Amino acid sequence: MEIIKKSCSEFITLRGLQYHVRHWGNDDAPKLFMLHGWMDVSASFQFVVDRLRQEWHVIAPDWRGFGLTRAPGADCYWFPDYVADLDALLDHYAPAQAVNLLGHSMGGNVAGIYAGVRPQHVGKLINLEGFGMPVTLAQQAPGRYAQWLDELRQKPALRTYPSQAAVAARLQKTNPRLSNARAAFLSEHWAIENNHGTWEILGDPAHKLTSPLLYQVEEVMACWQAIAAPVLWVEASDTDVWKWMGPKSEARIEIDRRIAFIRNVTIAIIDDAGHMLHHDQPEVLARLVEDFLLE
Repeated sequence: MEIIKKSCSEFITLRGLQYHVRHWGNDDAPKLFMLHGWMDVSASFQFVVDRLRQEWHVIAPDWRGFGLTRAPGADCYWFPDYVADLDALLDHYAPAQAVNLLGHSMGGNVAGIYAGVRPQHVGKLINLEGFGMPVTLAQQAPGRYAQWLDELRQKPALRTYPSQAAVAARLQKTNPRLSNARAAFLSEHWAIENNHGTWEILGDPAHKLTSPLLYQVEEVMACWQAIAAPVLWVEASDTDVWKWMGPKSEARIEIDRRIAFIRNVTIAIIDDAGHMLHHDQPEVLARLVEDFLLE
């Protein structure tokens, strides 16, 4: 696969942690920050960046414990840390500016909360399948804490693969729409060969641990309601959000309820795409993104 726009890497210190940040484009071009999802990496946006028509300075970090960003060394991860990392990242690259912010899945959830907490720092927001998590009830807390404590006793691990081709095949198993060329490209950034000749996923296994903290949906909605920026909400026609949000009919009602908290939102559905819509339909997504940012 031909890469049209080459990226470069930079390593900076954010909140005491060495962060890997990927850049595309000219430093003088308008900035567009892209935030990847869970068990993903910044290079995931390559296909979309290649199809942007205007010159942009795209800035995409690997979240803590993913890709080439260091793991913090803790035995579990706390979601607010991603919000604080984003705040530090924007202070580093765009202090006192209202930025263009795009997030996919987990990155969309981080971006949505941040845009409500720091509304003055976000000019436009693009949420790609950042639906949030299922509604939780207080009665679930004892069981959730017990599950977390039990999981802490066992060191989590991620599967290794015998070759880069096997990593690519694994990516295609999860997303059958991935072409061989795209899967091969992603495998170069999603995993690395270790000293034993096998390939390890570039993700801290501690990400697999269940969080002891319940998802407080109304707190998140309060943040969404405080978003001042125009929001482009993008879903995939064949999303698998129902796997974690519950039965489609019930989850659809809840998702629409959540969207209604956003004051200025445009909704777009991308056909023939799954949750990884930036891999499946990068041309369509790039056009939506630029039309929204340039209007």
